[in-house]
Amino acid sequence: MLERIQKENDIKELNPEELDELAEEIREFLIEKISKTGGHLASNLGVVELTMAMHLVFDLPKDKIIWDVGHQAYTHKLLTGRKAGFDELRKYGGMSGFPKRKESACDAFDTGHSSTSISAGLGYVQARDIKGEDYSVISVIGDGSLTGGMAYEALNNASTLKTNFIIVLNDNNMSISENVGGMSKYLAGLRTADIYTGLKKGVTNALQKVPVVGETMIEQLHRTKSSIKQLVVPGMFFEDMGITYLGPIPGHNLPLLCRAFQEAKRMDGPVLLHVITKKGKGYEPAEQHPDKFHGIGPFQIETGEPETAKKKDTYTDVFGKVLCDEAKNHPEVVAITAAMADGTGLKRFRQMYPKRFFDVGIAEAHGVTFAAGLAAGGVRPVFAVYSSFLQRAYDQMIHDVALQKLPVVLAVDRAGLVGNDGETHQGIFDLSYLSSIPNMVVMSPKHKWELADMLRFALSYDGPIALRYPRGTAYDEYEEFREPVLLGKSEMIYEESEIAILCVGHMFEDAVKVREQLKERGYPCTLVNARFVKPMDEDMVEELSKKHRLLVTIEENVQTGGYGEHILEYVCRKDLGVKVLTLALPDDYVEHGNISVLRKETGIDVETMTQKIQNIYDRL
Repeated sequence: MLERIQKENDIKELNPEELDELAEEIREFLIEKISKTGGHLASNLGVVELTMAMHLVFDLPKDKIIWDVGHQAYTHKLLTGRKAGFDELRKYGGMSGFPKRKESACDAFDTGHSSTSISAGLGYVQARDIKGEDYSVISVIGDGSLTGGMAYEALNNASTLKTNFIIVLNDNNMSISENVGGMSKYLAGLRTADIYTGLKKGVTNALQKVPVVGETMIEQLHRTKSSIKQLVVPGMFFEDMGITYLGPIPGHNLPLLCRAFQEAKRMDGPVLLHVITKKGKGYEPAEQHPDKFHGIGPFQIETGEPETAKKKDTYTDVFGKVLCDEAKNHPEVVAITAAMADGTGLKRFRQMYPKRFFDVGIAEAHGVTFAAGLAAGGVRPVFAVYSSFLQRAYDQMIHDVALQKLPVVLAVDRAGLVGNDGETHQGIFDLSYLSSIPNMVVMSPKHKWELADMLRFALSYDGPIALRYPRGTAYDEYEEFREPVLLGKSEMIYEESEIAILCVGHMFEDAVKVREQLKERGYPCTLVNARFVKPMDEDMVEELSKKHRLLVTIEENVQTGGYGEHILEYVCRKDLGVKVLTLALPDDYVEHGNISVLRKETGIDVETMTQKIQNIYDRL
């Protein structure tokens, strides 16, 4: 069946008996391909029938399907003729793991972060009506994404609509980790209200049989806020907002899903379809461990085990272990995650100190202000969050944390290039946005031992402080270089003359190799571990300027607003008379691909950096 899907809307040519076979083939295809390339498996297996139903009922690309986050759009890509692209899924130059408008006209909106689809869909609806066009807009959002405040802002706005707007609530009781909070409990109650649909119909039928007043009673119930739904499920949240609620609908029953979408298309105003799906559906290891198979590398299909066994600790592992050790002796230390306990290394902390662990859901802005409140109340909060997601809390960092000089520790994970998830997940802006905030301290370790030392320093610091570290295996060489961490002071590794390299954080490993290549070519070279991006070690810069002709900064952050620009500005302002070369990422979005490939493409690989340094120095 899958071979017959060559382009969008081809699914409509299949008969009902063939559709079940197609669903099975899609799951087999996804399991086989993702076992080789890696990717988001569990979320995609859970929406096969849901995606098929939308493609059967709607016409693409005329109608607009907007995916929240978008990591569950693999079936959508298959049904729009991109089957061949899965061999290069998430590889440099290959197909993205997320919807991309530049990739297909059927991808209505670029996504990657959570809780955005209703806002984007509402924009499409208003644009459609302003231009007098006629198409359907369907925003798909997961129950995990409903823990994000932006979704409620959009729902509140959408409730005033008088024209059709379809919102699909894909409810699998999961985000990446298990969902938390009031909305999760509310939806759990709706899931158990299986009697609702049948009872509603039964009540209506019964009233219709009442002579004279029956129909009037039905109309009265529909007109009031306490509709028939309210008689059965108290506090019907969506209906109270003015959004028509349909569901819960079994998310793997294709005929029922198609009927629900046809019904939703006919309605004026916003309508929410509550669809119950199972994350990992059709592959037992993913059904049993959906969090493990949310985003996974290559694995063995038979067992579900990774192809390559993990050998060394990651930076995230080190952070989690040290935080637990510190919490043992410091009862004021608490930890916060935004629905990413496992991904940020807080799983062990959650188990050891459940009363001091807080999962705020996919709500980074709330998480930062919540941390500020905790700090104002006298405890020491550590908010562990991916660099790319912390961007969503910029205002809260400025006004709620830094303005009050509150002792909040931001553990900024996945900093720098993260690889295959692409533009929306690269952590390449944090040095710029963090260092722009007054009172904020920004530091980054060169190896795993320095990460431990910096975390201890951060927990003792009386003010806002960000600790930035990358994804992947923690660098474990140069253990002997472990000077005490002092505020705003960098660390001299090798002191020579002429050329001085100042590197930030995990770029230390490559900076060592650059220095070795320069030495082999006959160039003396000093190596400095910057440690602190803010406050910058001005004394070190002045001393280096006296003995060197060229200062080189190396960082895995965009050029604008980064460490190199701060060094360059200081040298110019102080008229230190030394040449500065800033080696950083271009001011652009970096697409998906292997990190080593991306570094070469962006000019921060060892060979390219070495040659740039040599060329500049030779011209001095």
